Amino acid sequence: MTDRLELPGTTWRRVSPKYIVVDVVGSIISGIMATAVTSLPAYFSHVAWLWILPAVVAVISIITIAFVPRRVKSIGYQLREDDFIFRRGLMFQRFVAVPYGRMQLVDINRGPLARALGLSELKFVTAAASSGVVLPGLVHEDAEELRDRLVELAESRRAGL
Repeated sequence: MTDRLELPGTTWRRVSPKYIVVDVVGSIISGIMATAVTSLPAYFSHVAWLWILPAVVAVISIITIAFVPRRVKSIGYQLREDDFIFRRGLMFQRFVAVPYGRMQLVDINRGPLARALGLSELKFVTAAASSGVVLPGLVHEDAEELRDRLVELAESRRAGL
């Protein structure tokens, strides 16, 4: 599959480094839109000090873009015997364990830029609405292989319930 990160006692798999491009482009578009919206009051009121707000938004957007490569490297997943573990985050790390028997739907999504780069995202839906997990930045072939494996595991675990 994709690049692997070895930790003591575990094998974490990372998403594709190409996902950095997708995340950077999304952050640039969001930053431009936020900066444009926050500049409207200054533009229409002609009050000079209101330009501070779009400047601050632009600086925050640039800082966010600078952290994208590290944030993408923090995304990982692991197939264990009874569940699928997903992690993401730098300062605030999130670890989600999804038991195979609880998976109801494993879906593959592809946006236009991700499709151009050969990437997909895998979405897991369980009975609990708040436990939906999205694993972005997988090579499309790996996403299909992982989806098929997870569906197979989910069906075998549900049969035992």
